[in-house]
Amino acid sequence: MIFDGHCDIWTDITSRRCEYGEDDVFRRRHLDKFHQGGVGGGIFVIWNDPPFDADPVKRSAQVVKSLKAELEQASDILNPVTSFDDFQKGDEAGKINVVTGMEGMAQIGTDVDLLNYFYEEAGARHGMLTWNEKNDLASGWKQDPEGGLTEAGKKAVQRMDELGMVVDVSHLNDKSFWGVIDAASGPVIASHSNCRALCGTMRNLSDDMIRAIGKTGGLVGMNSFKEFTSLTAGEQDTAHLALHAAHVAELIGAEHVGLGFDFDDYLEGDSLATFSDNVDSPSVEGMENEAEASNMLAELKKVGFSDEEVEGIAYRNFFRVFQQVWK
Repeated sequence: MIFDGHCDIWTDITSRRCEYGEDDVFRRRHLDKFHQGGVGGGIFVIWNDPPFDADPVKRSAQVVKSLKAELEQASDILNPVTSFDDFQKGDEAGKINVVTGMEGMAQIGTDVDLLNYFYEEAGARHGMLTWNEKNDLASGWKQDPEGGLTEAGKKAVQRMDELGMVVDVSHLNDKSFWGVIDAASGPVIASHSNCRALCGTMRNLSDDMIRAIGKTGGLVGMNSFKEFTSLTAGEQDTAHLALHAAHVAELIGAEHVGLGFDFDDYLEGDSLATFSDNVDSPSVEGMENEAEASNMLAELKKVGFSDEEVEGIAYRNFFRVFQQVWK
């Protein structure tokens, strides 16, 4: 079984419900792919996708409304997870386990009390302070390199710790990353980030960053995005993504590696074009969507991971963090 630590499915569901008047989206568009790839669950994020990020309060409200409607309509196939015991309930019922997360928190401004709303009303159990943007909490990697964690950002991290939300540093710039590491009291993850040593984009993590995540007890989830796997077109494949997993394991151990594929076949081309040069095929060759997710497990074995380590990377390492963090 695979747990995908980063899915933009709520984005697709919101777009189809709000812009196109569709419903029952997961069943029609995603369920078969999850079954084909052996994916039993994932973190589905509340994300203010371009161009809707211009009004994050409005968009996040649309996402929450849409995800609640979808979970109700698809209650026979989707299992919302808000406590660790919910995983077993979902497995026994043969449902897809859904952890709701937050990819960016521009919508809360400086009002960290709004995190309680997303925790209680939307069931969010995971969060990132930013996407690529700079907001009132921190700076994303594409924005001001000197912008770091703000006072409101520190309070947000502390509130996440208090509530029992997993703190995620993917998308932060370096200065904000280190601010979160200093502010967090429990495990910190990078749900969908690769290694800067193997692919020199600032969106990836330096070795020192990876070591810091390991010291918190967190993990690094492998991202299938071509541009974060290699800067050489001929190396943008699943085999080279597995090398990122091996590099993280060499630095901090296989128990700190996960999968956060960030498949972008959920997104419209106009949205993808704002941050990717590979609009037609953004994910690595050999693993372009959830239906092909299990191909990664075979590549992990090829680079030397044992069966037990592969099982940990596939889902157990994420589960360990959830069990530790969630109240």
